[in-house]
Amino acid sequence: MAISSRLLSLALLSLLVSSAIGEKTKGVTYDGRSMIVNGERELLFSGSIHYPRMPPEMWPDIIRKAKEGGLNLIQTYVFWNIHEPVQGQFNFEGNYDVVKFIKTIGEQGLYVTLRIGPYIEAEWNQGGFPYWLREVPNITFRSYNEPFIHHMKKYSEMVIDLMKKEKLFAPQGGPIIMAQIENEYNNVQLAYRDNGKKYVEWAANMATGLYNGVPWIMCKQKDAPAQVINTCNGRHCADTFTGPNGPNKPSLWTENWTAQYRTFGDPPSQRAAEDIAFSVARFFAKNGTLTNYYMYYGGTNYGRTGSSFVTTRYYDEAPLDEFGLYREPKWSHLRDLHRALRLSRRALLWGTPSVQKINQNLEITVYEKPGSDCAAFLTNNHTTLPATIKFRGKEYYLPEKSVSILPDCKTVVYNTQTIVSQHNSRNFLPSEKAKNLKWEMYQEKVPTISDLPLKNREPLELYSLTKDTSDYAWYSTSINFDRHDLPMRPDILPVLQIASMGHALSAFVNGEFVGFGHGNNIEKSFVFQKPVILKPGTNTISILAETVGFPNSGAYMEKRFAGPRGVTVQGLMSGTLDITLNNWGHEVGVFGEKEQLFTEEGAKKVKWTPVNGPTKGAVTWYKTYFDAPEGNNPVALKMDKMQKGMMWVNGNSLGRYWSSFLSPLGQPTQYEYHIPRAFLKPKNNLLVIFEETGGLPETIEVQTVNRDTICSIITEYHPPHVKSWGKSGTDFVAIVEDLKSGAHLTCPDNKIIEKVEFASYGNPDGACGNLYNGNCTSINSLKVAERHCLGKNTCTIPIERQVYDEPSNDPCPNIFKTLAVQMKCGNKN
Repeated sequence: MAISSRLLSLALLSLLVSSAIGEKTKGVTYDGRSMIVNGERELLFSGSIHYPRMPPEMWPDIIRKAKEGGLNLIQTYVFWNIHEPVQGQFNFEGNYDVVKFIKTIGEQGLYVTLRIGPYIEAEWNQGGFPYWLREVPNITFRSYNEPFIHHMKKYSEMVIDLMKKEKLFAPQGGPIIMAQIENEYNNVQLAYRDNGKKYVEWAANMATGLYNGVPWIMCKQKDAPAQVINTCNGRHCADTFTGPNGPNKPSLWTENWTAQYRTFGDPPSQRAAEDIAFSVARFFAKNGTLTNYYMYYGGTNYGRTGSSFVTTRYYDEAPLDEFGLYREPKWSHLRDLHRALRLSRRALLWGTPSVQKINQNLEITVYEKPGSDCAAFLTNNHTTLPATIKFRGKEYYLPEKSVSILPDCKTVVYNTQTIVSQHNSRNFLPSEKAKNLKWEMYQEKVPTISDLPLKNREPLELYSLTKDTSDYAWYSTSINFDRHDLPMRPDILPVLQIASMGHALSAFVNGEFVGFGHGNNIEKSFVFQKPVILKPGTNTISILAETVGFPNSGAYMEKRFAGPRGVTVQGLMSGTLDITLNNWGHEVGVFGEKEQLFTEEGAKKVKWTPVNGPTKGAVTWYKTYFDAPEGNNPVALKMDKMQKGMMWVNGNSLGRYWSSFLSPLGQPTQYEYHIPRAFLKPKNNLLVIFEETGGLPETIEVQTVNRDTICSIITEYHPPHVKSWGKSGTDFVAIVEDLKSGAHLTCPDNKIIEKVEFASYGNPDGACGNLYNGNCTSINSLKVAERHCLGKNTCTIPIERQVYDEPSNDPCPNIFKTLAVQMKCGNKN
């Protein structure tokens, strides 16, 4: 009996030990090398994807494409102002269902970084703070201020409790492996002096006190408290990040900007796939183990969610564009980079690093575990000149500003400058099923002071007037003139001048539109000046003041202001008349908003008239119906001949448009706007436009969007595709028989290559959608491309000289050859 009891005791002890080990490895820890998830070191490739910037129907597909791109982690903010728009009233429905979003990520086997903020910036209205927070007495945002920290803690606790209740943290078996408190606070900390430093300490203690089952991070916070990890944001964190502020913290990159968000009036923003790949490879070569692409999918600022002047389209230059389509070669080139780094995983996570600096531009970084794994990074930092580097008895060619990755310290499987993945070009095509739109219109009445309920001696401040419930507010006053007050000469008119703190306004005199003025993202304030026709007797001056989002960054956001602040009439016989203190009427919003003319029910409340011929009416509503466009491609609205306003489809807001704000290139910053298929019915979709200053609705076009133009631009010295290599146990091996380079092309959505639009083997140049011949090309280029690709979903075109020409017929035998091809994909039928 004693023996049996002893055996039972040993069995129980073994069970307890194994249970303890299981508990120990279930969860997330870290050290100076990497994050450790469920007991395993991880290389983390992450992408920012925000749930409110797309309908829930798009979530699974976007997450799937991110996973196919080699990501294993998704980063998202939690947006306070959408979840608690009214104090104490919460909304987690529809595309605000953050729990469902996180579960959707987890179902696809990816991890989550939860950035609860509550300040998020994100080019989002008021940086994510709800408007009501601004009106809390004596509050100072993002400071050690009693009213602010009270509400911040209350909200943070609500979010953490929700995550715990739904068992979404990694120790509970969920996907959340990290959480972030605050956001880029170093940018404003000095403005708050001692209260800034105290706030950072308080925020860290508050967050870890609410939940300490996963690591907490603070981005761009050099002096982050010991219990949180400081991380880098930027384009080149390998060179700009001073490193973790503690020896046991890993090097993490929370925002690798894939381009730049745009504000209305900006030219396009671009960032080359090669530059992103170079920055990531260098970061991992310098002890980094996590990079997050901001954004990986940007999506759309629907409704009024975008901050001051930010375009409705958000981070369209990301690896997945606004429509959720693969932006090539950015998506594929980064996917291949992730594969090359994963082939180097064991050496990176367990090897010992060493760096050999050959000169100011060339360096070799090796991670090696003696007798086992070895990976090398060969770097050429020179921005214009290629180089040859000798490493372990072999010479390696390095293009300018590039990193070559050798997962076995022998074989180059990837070079950041050398793109072997395909390119593509985006196409917007008019829909056949949604053309010949028949427009009707309804014009808003321009109010007088007697029509407006809220009276005040001077114009009220715009932010506090609208309380973020509308972009619009009417202001009106009246003034009497004797005929002797007005200019006698017919060639002279009085001038209405309005000094505004932002963002835009439309002015009306006696009900007639006289002009539009606006600021910009750099300088919100502006002065509006227009000649006006005044009459003897009573004159009404009405202003439609407009915000284009609330501010989202900087110190003391709660103290920003907007709207008219001084109104004068110049050029009167008695001189300039200041009417700022003339008594004003006010009303928030426009009539059509309140009556919801953008819905089926609301549209019945007014009488619409047909639009016959060109019309340029200000403050005018337009409506039409259209059938859902053919096929499954994404849908867009072309608005290039409209001016400024808002758009709705079936009652769903598509956001703001502003086609009249031209960039320095003379083009609108944005004029195509995404209509998610989830917003559409098969037939009779209601499209409603509110135009503020006057446009041409008959030019609006419903389009479908595709990336069916695919290309490859590849040279003789390009290495074989990274997919040619793999690991067999601990051995690095080729997994294809033919280790030759070539042009690899695949049509999206199982389409086939129906036409070769361009092919040149020689020295072609250009970009996908705009390729052109150099001064040398094989006459057989098109024939070879067609033979290998026509009618196929996937094809490979060889890049061997003998495939194109006999040696005696080679038109340019003494140059390095480039193959450039462009194909058009189509449906099989």
